[in-house]
Amino acid sequence: MQPINLRSFNQKVRHHKKAFKKYLSKVEKNPPKNINAIVDKVNTEVWQEIDCITCANCCKKMTPTFTTKDIKSIAIHFDMTPKEVKEKWLHQDKKNGDWINVNQPCQFLNLESNMCSIYEVRPADCSGFPHLKKKKVTDYIHVHQQNIEYCPATFKMVEKWMTAMPK
Repeated sequence: MQPINLRSFNQKVRHHKKAFKKYLSKVEKNPPKNINAIVDKVNTEVWQEIDCITCANCCKKMTPTFTTKDIKSIAIHFDMTPKEVKEKWLHQDKKNGDWINVNQPCQFLNLESNMCSIYEVRPADCSGFPHLKKKKVTDYIHVHQQNIEYCPATFKMVEKWMTAMPK
């Protein structure tokens, strides 16, 4: 497994983003009958090639949505109140009301190790990221369209889908 080179990854994204998004739109509109079997196989292959710890781009460039449960768990972890957690690290998105990070990279990312300092109580959005293998794959196509710009695992997944499920 090779470490993720973010400069190289960003160049690939610039070159392929439009084609990948177009491809994902086609899959969403007309998914192959065997899509779940293909996704299972590709998911296994992706994780044999991608090591998130060498990347952490999701923590550097994106923010999870913090649920009420997430905020309570983090508050307990730091011996704070949920209100204090919100005031210290989060803000409420005006558009949809979600609680998200004030800053990027994520305040809980250790930049030296690329490890989450609250891994045990990290938000559900983080523990599920990058959402490659979901029960109803087509419900997450819009998420993958966004994530290909930030996540080498999602990019690699779409790359492999394009070979396994040509459109």
